[in-house]
Amino acid sequence: MRTTRTHLALGALLVLAAGGVYAQASGLTRTMVGRADVSVPGREAIVARVEVGPGLKAGRHTHPGDEIGYVLEGETLLLIDGEAPRRLKAGEGYVIPAGVIHDAHNDSNAPVKLLGVYVVEKGKPLATPAPAK
Repeated sequence: MRTTRTHLALGALLVLAAGGVYAQASGLTRTMVGRADVSVPGREAIVARVEVGPGLKAGRHTHPGDEIGYVLEGETLLLIDGEAPRRLKAGEGYVIPAGVIHDAHNDSNAPVKLLGVYVVEKGKPLATPAPAK
């Protein structure tokens, strides 16, 4: 009986993790708060709360669509390949085009909290790790 409960609890956690949280092998966590089709065939919008832990890096990655973001709390160093690094603070927004490699560094002692909206190709992973520089 206890083993069955343990398996059920683990299964429920896996379902929640797969449906709601997108994490990379880094200090970045995405918690999905909404998902819907958009007017472009084959695309969907995903809305997520994004957090980069204190002193951590998101890790270089890409998305199969555009990322539109807004800094809710804290500040981060946004690194987009081909652009100068930008320091973003609470109240500022950004746009990262589809397929562009980027990273976010939190060099503070507090988490950085963002709102991310991803307009991406359906059926593809939300984020794909990119090679280190």
